[in-house]
Amino acid sequence: MSLRNRRTLRRPCAPRWPLAAACVAALAATPVAAAGATPAVYAPRQIIVKYVTATAPRARAATAHAAGARDPVVTAPHTRLLRLAPGVSVGAALRRLRGQRDVAWAVPDYRAHAAGGLIPNDRGEGSAAGDWQQLQWNFSGPFGVNAPQAWSNVAADGAPGGRGVVVAVLDTGVAYATHGRFRRSPDFSRYGFVGGYDFIAHNRFPDDRNGHGTFVAGTIAEATNNHYGLTGLAFAAHIMPVRVLNSLGEGEASTIAEGVRYAVKHGARVINLSLEFSKIVTAADIPELLEALRFARRHGVLVVAAAGNEAQAAIAYPARARDVVAVGASTEHGCLAEYSNDGSGLTLVAPGGGADANLAGDPNCNAESPAGRDVFQVTFTGSSPRRFGMPSGYEGTSMAAPHVAATAALIIASGVLGRRPTPAQLIARLRATARKLGGGGDESLYGAGLVDAAAATAPGGPGAVPR
Repeated sequence: MSLRNRRTLRRPCAPRWPLAAACVAALAATPVAAAGATPAVYAPRQIIVKYVTATAPRARAATAHAAGARDPVVTAPHTRLLRLAPGVSVGAALRRLRGQRDVAWAVPDYRAHAAGGLIPNDRGEGSAAGDWQQLQWNFSGPFGVNAPQAWSNVAADGAPGGRGVVVAVLDTGVAYATHGRFRRSPDFSRYGFVGGYDFIAHNRFPDDRNGHGTFVAGTIAEATNNHYGLTGLAFAAHIMPVRVLNSLGEGEASTIAEGVRYAVKHGARVINLSLEFSKIVTAADIPELLEALRFARRHGVLVVAAAGNEAQAAIAYPARARDVVAVGASTEHGCLAEYSNDGSGLTLVAPGGGADANLAGDPNCNAESPAGRDVFQVTFTGSSPRRFGMPSGYEGTSMAAPHVAATAALIIASGVLGRRPTPAQLIARLRATARKLGGGGDESLYGAGLVDAAAATAPGGPGAVPR
């Protein structure tokens, strides 16, 4: 895993652990609709109709009455706002009106929303709707990913929360269901999951025994606008939980390769790998996994992975593979995190939390200042898979990677790149819309910059298709 969880350990795969080549450390103004729901894009009981010029008032009244409408309000010449009687749907009224010879046109009364973004009502640790923002600086803070505007963008495209896109989370499992001693996270929708498999226990119940996978999945698709907990960036995406790491956060390359192929074959559009190999592992050591990553690329599936947490100027595998988006970690201040790997091959960075790196000349970095906040999500509060909360102590490139996976899901759902964008198109869009960080010329430290979900899902721009 690529987490630095201060509750358990400071350095995954530290020298006190066996440095076998197979070792992986995984701990590397319209309201938003609830996950899976469609927001009200037009008024539910009114329509606007324009009559042909010669239509007499009595004829207009008769036409409206036949459609189940009443109380006309003049809005423009020959144009009326009609209110529908109880039990009459907008669709039914429109079908009746559009079939009349004296009607020039009839449309729903569509709703606009403030361009400043949509703010869900989740409460975080507070007591008021919207208090999630007090914890989730990574979504809405000055150096967050601009989630509220991204939510507005995809809602306007008819795909609120990235609805329908499948993101596979290859991790320690996910608290996706209640059965036996396992419980579904209280901030997950029961309808938010598809498929899944446990390649550790070799069964179809990929339950989490650690909490890391639940945290990662929550960053991507935690239930949103449900008056509880925190928010997910692509809250209406479907999570495919694939367990490839054991309760200690370790797994073999062969197991991870199996998980990648499973996810591709079962309909994932994006795969998140919040895990890393030891720095001694080279491409020659993991050929089966690299072949699986190429398999994903050939089948149009984007793979996102954590760059690693050793503060090295080299990206860890599997993020280092050419077929993968390599994600470094940034802090609440907009600086590279002090633990984050960087260097050639880094695609971009995303919020991972923690202390700033000591980068002289970077205006956002101050290694002497108090550390920035951790990243928060609903997950286990201890070792039991039945107790949940919003624990501190989670920071790392593991936390950064799912921000990018979720942003990719939002891009796919928005249609801004067309119906089925390729991994190359998605990577180009992510890079082109990233927010530049550093003092200039810092591609090796920040890649293309800080992922910006709002810019990535906005109409137009690099790679966008005509609407």
